[in-house]
Amino acid sequence: MNILVTGGAGFIGSNIVDSYLDLGHKVVVIDDLSTGRRHNVNPNAVFIQMDIRDDDIERVFQQHRIEFVNHQAARGDVRASLARPEEYADVNIRGGIKLLECCRKYGVKGFIYSSTGGCVYGEPLHVPTDEKHPMQPRDPYGASKACFEIYLATYKEMYGIPFTILRYPNVYGPRQNPFGEAGVVSIFAKKMLLDQDVVINGTGNQERDFVFVADVVKANLLVSEHSYNTEFNLGTGVGVNVNTIYRELKMIAGYKRDAIYGLLKAGEVRRSILTSTKIFNLCGWKPEISLQEGLRKTVDHIKRYEV
Repeated sequence: MNILVTGGAGFIGSNIVDSYLDLGHKVVVIDDLSTGRRHNVNPNAVFIQMDIRDDDIERVFQQHRIEFVNHQAARGDVRASLARPEEYADVNIRGGIKLLECCRKYGVKGFIYSSTGGCVYGEPLHVPTDEKHPMQPRDPYGASKACFEIYLATYKEMYGIPFTILRYPNVYGPRQNPFGEAGVVSIFAKKMLLDQDVVINGTGNQERDFVFVADVVKANLLVSEHSYNTEFNLGTGVGVNVNTIYRELKMIAGYKRDAIYGLLKAGEVRRSILTSTKIFNLCGWKPEISLQEGLRKTVDHIKRYEV
């Protein structure tokens, strides 16, 4: 297939691109490089530096005869969304609609959307959280992602565009950006390898569901074979708190300092743990990489390429 991957220079997107190419697909990557990195893009993919809101995006569908879209591009920082809510709505909703309009015009066969389990559910009523849990985001980022999920169902109803939504947990692994606000594993690991102070926001007892990027890529490949017109959680069903992540990384990296505890950040949920029973029953997907193995692989990658 001719597949368009938006955000294909980013952490998760670039890993998906590699796997599509390994399977023999032709891949076109669109990324504005606001957070993605050009060197992440496989040289066998066609790379176009472009914002998904750009009017020229229709030309990409036309020239490259796009048959399938994997939409990974987004503004993705909870705290930044509190400061810039209009930007988050513009990119994550209006930009997504622009892609759907191109899909409608050019008869695209399927559409994968990377959503967020941690933010569309908000502070969960129960954990592990399944897909029947109501969407109740508590920040503009989560609201924008939840809103575009509704657009996907609407475009399927009106125009027959098949889709699959993957609600991601805390994904970590090689190529995760060790700068800025996102990606606690990569941020902690790089600071430890550079022997810098590590700051834990709040008590560190916040629980998250950590899934290694290779497992997330496998889920994307599975739902590229068939569109399910529904949403799937990706998760282990097991919560791990930030203090545990810190201790595991400290041991792997040989870090000697104690953590510094700071203030809890606005908009942060206390627990986010996802059950993936639905996608296991329909597709056979389950995470296979253990936390310890995944953390070692991540530290090795950062040691080799980032420090």
